[in-house]
Amino acid sequence: MQQLSAETRLHFRARAMSSRTERRLHTLAIYSSLALIAAVVVGSFSIHPF
Repeated sequence: MQQLSAETRLHFRARAMSSRTERRLHTLAIYSSLALIAAVVVGSFSIHPF
């Protein structure tokens, strides 16, 4: 019975870690997309097509 509870604790710990990792990936994706948009806007300031 203790082995089952140890496996359960390990599963919950892995699930919490994957949740934190998922949150970090979402944050990284949002900030990188904002950085890409800012780079395009700043780049469009320096190019004068007309």
